[in-house]
Amino acid sequence: MTFLPETGYTPTTEDRAGLDAWFAEYDARSGKREIERMADMAVFPLNLVSDDSAGNGRSAQWDRERFVRTMTQVMGDTDVTFESTRTPVFLSPAMVVVFTDSTMTTPEGTHQLRYADILLKRDGAWAFQTMIQGGWGDHL
Repeated sequence: MTFLPETGYTPTTEDRAGLDAWFAEYDARSGKREIERMADMAVFPLNLVSDDSAGNGRSAQWDRERFVRTMTQVMGDTDVTFESTRTPVFLSPAMVVVFTDSTMTTPEGTHQLRYADILLKRDGAWAFQTMIQGGWGDHL
């Protein structure tokens, strides 16, 4: 008989609270443009999935240095705030796919964002491992 893992998982209240706290911390670091501290919350190599201006799907793996360099350029030096609605889909107690609808506000205006992240829990702490968002493929 072949062993098949249990694939249905219902998160506990603690699972959801821990994930919400992780995102609150990540959003706070993002808003302050603390790129190195944001990188501390990732598993490298980090997977990125997007599409390019020609309509082709693209993917890449970034090391910490590439993440810090690119995010520093993207985030710039303006104030940024995020209002986000997140829908997590727990695959297990240690894996979650999170779909996010977010409004990013800068002094120049607001931008609507939709993206997904895959997070892993290691040694009791969440870390993002894959970032998925349309429109960034020309930068990968």
